[in-house]
Amino acid sequence: MVYGLSYAAMAQQEVMFTQYMFNGLALNPAYAGSHESVSMTLLAREQWSGIEGAPSTQTFSIHSPINRKNIALGLQVIHDKITVFNQYGVNASYAYRIPVQNGKLSLGLQAGFTSYQADLTDLTTEQGNSQIFGSDVSKFLPNFGAGIYYYAKKYYLGFSIPQLISNGLTEDVVGVDSDARQRRHYFITGGYVFDLSRHVKLKPNALIKAVQGAPVEIDLNANVLLHNVLWLGLSWRSFADIDALLELQVNNQLLIGYSYDFANTTDLRRVNSGSHELMLNYRLRYSRKKVVTPRIF
Repeated sequence: MVYGLSYAAMAQQEVMFTQYMFNGLALNPAYAGSHESVSMTLLAREQWSGIEGAPSTQTFSIHSPINRKNIALGLQVIHDKITVFNQYGVNASYAYRIPVQNGKLSLGLQAGFTSYQADLTDLTTEQGNSQIFGSDVSKFLPNFGAGIYYYAKKYYLGFSIPQLISNGLTEDVVGVDSDARQRRHYFITGGYVFDLSRHVKLKPNALIKAVQGAPVEIDLNANVLLHNVLWLGLSWRSFADIDALLELQVNNQLLIGYSYDFANTTDLRRVNSGSHELMLNYRLRYSRKKVVTPRIF
């Protein structure tokens, strides 16, 4: 039983990630192929630990260049749940990469769908004696997205709109007058690598998120890479969190990452113990002759 939840909140339409700089395909289809290998990422996020019905997200993505040429393909599967709202999504990505000066300019397209479910009849008043809504929601929502991504040895910059179609969510729900819809989200990402010494690198990253009806959100991050093995990072997310990140490059192919969101800049700090995010990235070599080396981006 869930008490007193406003339907206007709906569910997270675009999932929030703290380790976005290591999981680029989740934000931008043009990121496909940028690892120059078959790259697979598994990520699980448990947000606002200690709050019943808090967001829980699991994703799997895979992307790769095709025959080591300009074309790259990607696939992402995602599950996102918050209270009575449940989403399963599948997105396929296509990227065409153009060599430009010392880097590559990638143009990406994305197509997929979301299976959206909301068990609204489980919501009751605080006294528990009356239903708030008269029916549940079950929808199949196709969508398209696009992005552009430029990356070189020392820096990257991207812009993307993962959802171009504003699908309706509530038009068939009994007792709901509002027009809740999927909204277009706009993402701008960027980062740069500074060589502080032979064995120490500093990589600041930035993510700007904009969506209709909400304040622009800025995520600022700085990661330090030690001996090409250990990443240590801190992030600040406007209106929300301060985050700590730890990434371990186990070998040339396996990267393990963990982040913790302190959530100490909002009133939520009084009722939760932070958010946890675990990431695994594995990159396959094409042949025994080709060695896959760790990438900064």
